[in-house]
Amino acid sequence: MKNLLFIFLLAIPFGSFSQEFPARSNRLVTDYSNTLSTSDVQSLENKLVAYDRESSVQIAIVIMKTLDGYPIDDYAFQLGEKWGIGQAGTNTGALILVSMEERKMWIATGYGLEATLTDAMSKRIIENEMKPRFRNDDYAGGLAAASDAIIQVTKGEYQGNGGAEEQAPPIAAFLFILLVFGIIWLIKAKQVRDYSRVNHIGFWAAWMLLNSASRSHRGSFSSFSGGSGGFSGGGGGFGGFGGGSFGGGGAGGSW
Repeated sequence: MKNLLFIFLLAIPFGSFSQEFPARSNRLVTDYSNTLSTSDVQSLENKLVAYDRESSVQIAIVIMKTLDGYPIDDYAFQLGEKWGIGQAGTNTGALILVSMEERKMWIATGYGLEATLTDAMSKRIIENEMKPRFRNDDYAGGLAAASDAIIQVTKGEYQGNGGAEEQAPPIAAFLFILLVFGIIWLIKAKQVRDYSRVNHIGFWAAWMLLNSASRSHRGSFSSFSGGSGGFSGGGGGFGGFGGGSFGGGGAGGSW
């Protein structure tokens, strides 16, 4: 009885945390940090709106001043979901998220693009198109190159500068992934076993409780720090978001 009460009390606070995000933008390019000039924003916007109309693929660019240390990958997936980036029914959306103070970037893909804009391809775009330009403070150029690359990927035309020599042999890569997951599982299993002994509960009950606490903790960030700036002009012909359903695909990096 005491253990059940402990689990109940521990679980209560986690549901009370909420994640705050900026209100859904009426543009495909939204700069909350005032990093880009008005003309750069409009140029990117015009290109992405035109491709949205041509292909039903929505590529959104969001530049934040800071995420206050919140994981950029999780923020990107949640923002893509909440804004509904992508077309309704197809979920062919992609989000390029940049956090200026943390100097981090992430490309997140909707379910409808995951088979085309793979994690490996997103990583290649970041390494080849964004990082070199960002390191030279050419943010507009990096975002233009990245969005062009994503457009080319969806058309089956992008190869990037990487080659087959950059990729690990498939079998070696698979074995390495198995090894990493095995080590992670052993570490987690030891933590759960110790937790279950201390609290006198079953192994799987402890496993589920700790996983629930971990997921709830990731949702506890509650301060939107997008800055007071941002481009607030008209929609530039953009018809609005209507999709969402981001499944966790994507890649990131820092510069």
